[in-house]
Amino acid sequence: MANDREILREIWEGKLPVSFRLDSDEVADFREPDPFYLMVPRLSYFPLVTDKVKKHFLKYVTNDKQDQEMWLEYNGQPLKWHYPIGVLYDLMFSTEDLLPWSLTVHFDKFPESEVYKFSNKEMIEAYFMACLKEADVLKHRGQIVSSMQKKDHNQLWMGLQNDKFDQFWSVNRKLMDCPAEFDHFKYIPFRCYVDDGYRQKLIKPVAEDGRKKTLRDLLNEMFPGRNSVRVKTHGMFPPLETPLQWLSEHLSYPDNFLHLCVI
Repeated sequence: MANDREILREIWEGKLPVSFRLDSDEVADFREPDPFYLMVPRLSYFPLVTDKVKKHFLKYVTNDKQDQEMWLEYNGQPLKWHYPIGVLYDLMFSTEDLLPWSLTVHFDKFPESEVYKFSNKEMIEAYFMACLKEADVLKHRGQIVSSMQKKDHNQLWMGLQNDKFDQFWSVNRKLMDCPAEFDHFKYIPFRCYVDDGYRQKLIKPVAEDGRKKTLRDLLNEMFPGRNSVRVKTHGMFPPLETPLQWLSEHLSYPDNFLHLCVI
């Protein structure tokens, strides 16, 4: 299992400074509201951290918009709430841009063709648990999540929602254990983000000859013939010689997937 607790905690504590500004076309007051600033966890999802943002801006929009769903935009592109915050940042934020990450807040004209609607946090929890179960099927044939009790599922979710490292990892460590007869997972749960979506494939962490596969092997299998592919995750570029098993144990997001932004 993941055995370098210091790395796990460093990844968990990754935060991003964000400036939220209400779209000027939606301001009903005679003056525009001040921006709202937050430090947000990279590993979380925007709907879990923006309650205060919504409360701050609601009084500046017309009554008919106050019951509509809030959504966020960066440089004209709506943000997909079901992507972790750190993934969105790594995908969209240029090195030439300055922090804080400046996002535009909307209450009108929800972009339903580009972003899933979410009606409550229970929907976000259901999506998160579905991803976690998918990852467990890939790693352990689904045996770990199915053997957990409801309280374990709740503890994983509440640990993520409340940004509690120990609460989350006391359960998540079970998902990072390898089967007794092996020292690796069956397959590596990962998503390679490219164009306007992501790609997945069944890739084992160990080759037929017993050699440990690396990030380079994964990229060669995903993008045959391309020699200059690099990926970013958690704001960094992992060395291509990093073993896949180590990456999965230490750099996966809470949903147990490696989220790799292709550069």
